[in-house]
Amino acid sequence: MKFIVETYGCTMNQGESAELAAYLGSLGHRQVFDENEADVALINTCVVIEPTERKILRRLRYLRDQGKKLLIVGCMASVGPERLREEFPEALISGTSDYPRFLKVLEEEFHSCGQAIEIGEQGQLVLPIAQGCNGSCSYCITKLARGDLVSYPLKGLVRRVEQALGQGAKEILVTSQDTAAYGMDGNDRLPDLLRAICDVPGDFRVRVGMMNPDNLAEILDGMVEAYRHPKVYRFLHLPVQSGSDRVIREMGRAYRSEEYLEMVRRLRSSLPELTLSTDVITGFPGETEEDHHRTVELMEQLRPNIINVTRFSRRQGTVADGMKGQVPGWVSKERSRELTRLRFRISSEINASKVGRVYSVLIDEKGKGSSVMARTDDYLPVVIKGDHELWRRVNVKITGHASTHLYGVIVPGMEN
Repeated sequence: MKFIVETYGCTMNQGESAELAAYLGSLGHRQVFDENEADVALINTCVVIEPTERKILRRLRYLRDQGKKLLIVGCMASVGPERLREEFPEALISGTSDYPRFLKVLEEEFHSCGQAIEIGEQGQLVLPIAQGCNGSCSYCITKLARGDLVSYPLKGLVRRVEQALGQGAKEILVTSQDTAAYGMDGNDRLPDLLRAICDVPGDFRVRVGMMNPDNLAEILDGMVEAYRHPKVYRFLHLPVQSGSDRVIREMGRAYRSEEYLEMVRRLRSSLPELTLSTDVITGFPGETEEDHHRTVELMEQLRPNIINVTRFSRRQGTVADGMKGQVPGWVSKERSRELTRLRFRISSEINASKVGRVYSVLIDEKGKGSSVMARTDDYLPVVIKGDHELWRRVNVKITGHASTHLYGVIVPGMEN
C-alpha cells in the first residue's frame, strides 16, 4: 500500500503525523509524495480557526472522490467525530487521545506486508512532550480536542532523541500545547528535560516550542540557563494575545501585560540576542478601539521579531462563542491589517540591523528554486543561494534582508 501524509496546524500535529507514518512504514507500506500514486491519504486535522476547518473538509471530499482511502486524525477527529463519520463513513477516524488504539486498527486494516520500510533518514525530529494543557482559555477549542495536561516520561523522551540522533537527526523540535507546562503534573519540569536532552552526545540543535507566560514565570530562571546552552536555539515563542488587561482576563489567561513585558525584559537582559515570537488575536468579543490601541502600543514596546496575527474565530463549545459583544468581521480584519503592517515594519528594522554580520548557521531546509534555508543560533532564517547539502553547519555573512528573513553568502574558508 502507498500512502500520502498531509498535516494541518501545529508542530505537535507534524510530530504525530511522522509517528503514524513511521508505524505504517514498519508494516511494510510506503509513503509517497505524489497523491496520484497513493492508495491511502493520512490527513492530520486542525480546528483552531473555522477557515482551516473548511479547507480541510474540501480536501477530504476531493480525496474521497479520487478514490483514496481516508485516515482522518487530529483535533477535528477529536471534537467532531460524528460529523466526520456521517460524511466519510468509509474513513478510519481517530482523535488525538486514541492513537495507541488506532495503531491496532491500522494493523488490522492494512496488515504487515513484509519487510519494514524506513521512512528515510530524518534530519529533524519533532518531539511531542505532552498531551493537552492546564489552561482554560475561553476561545480555545484545542483544549476540548486534547484535554488536560499529561506529560510524557522524561526518560522515554530522551530515548527517542537518542534514537533520532542515531538516525542522523540534527535538529530537535520540542513541542506541545504549552511546553512550559511540562511536568506540572509530575516531577521533572521543562528545564530538567532540556538539560537531559542536551546531555546526549552529538552535534545538534534544540528548538523549544510555544510557552504560555504564566507557566514560564514559574521556571524562568531555569529557562534562562537552558537557553544559554549552545545546543538550544535562543528562540522564544510566547503568545501575549492582547495588550489590554481586560481582554486578557476575558480570554481566561492568567497574567497582565506589564507582567509579560517584565518577563521579556528579564530574558533579554540575560540573552540579548533572543529571538521573540508572539501571537495576537484581533476582534475578540468586546474588544474596543482602546483595547486594540493598547495591543499596538504593546507591540511597539516589545518589538518582537515575529508577530503572528489571527482574527478571532468563533468555535462551537468554547466560552467565547457565547460571549456578548461579538466584533464585526470587517473591524477585526482592519485591526489585523494594522498589526500585520506593524509586524513587517518592526521585523524589517530588526533584520536590517543584522546586515554585515557573520553567523554560524545550520542548513535545515530546501528553499525556493536553487536556494536553501539556514538557521542562526538565534533561529533567524537565512536564505543562501545555491544547492547546498542539508544539515551542514557553515558560516555566512548577511548581505541583505527582507521582513521575514535574511540573505547570506557562505564565507570561504570558514565552513564548519
